[in-house]
Amino acid sequence: MSSYEKFETRKRDPDPKSAALLVIDIQNYFYSMARPVLPALNATLDICRRASVPVFFTRHCHKSPADYGMLDEWWDGDLIFDGTSESELVPELDRRVDDPVILKNTYSAFRGTNLEEKLLEMGVKEVIVTGVMTNLCCETTAREAFVKGFRVFFSTDATATSSVELHEATLKNMAYGFAYLVDKNRLQKAFSKS
Repeated sequence: MSSYEKFETRKRDPDPKSAALLVIDIQNYFYSMARPVLPALNATLDICRRASVPVFFTRHCHKSPADYGMLDEWWDGDLIFDGTSESELVPELDRRVDDPVILKNTYSAFRGTNLEEKLLEMGVKEVIVTGVMTNLCCETTAREAFVKGFRVFFSTDATATSSVELHEATLKNMAYGFAYLVDKNRLQKAFSKS
């Protein structure tokens, strides 16, 4: 059984002609969480690039108290500040110079950013969500993408969080009401057909 089959309720393959890959917050701050999934994530990046799927990276960071929102209270001031090494993308991540990086200051990659406009300009109708944390920024981004009318594919092997229980809880939620579950093998198979 694959990493997602026990959770999935619906099956569908993404269309590389209308999809974009979102790589959420693979930053030094989250390195210990991200490290185990970096091989699957870099493989996913390679699969998407070979299928000409556009890639967007996000970087979570704060510039001033005006953009802390509820995160400051919730995380007792443990925030990621722009300009620090913690805010930078991890070096092992296969990011290319021309790959866009969207700066965000809350869980959703859509809130207060121009991500939606960029995707619509490119004719993107589907997003593949990868990154960290599965149950916070990845899940919130996936839910908002769904509500905005994008078809959502959620990676099971290129997302990570602080515990297996939280990761699997999100996969159950995603499969139940928001996203088709995929992993690098399913993406490889789907994109090789196109």
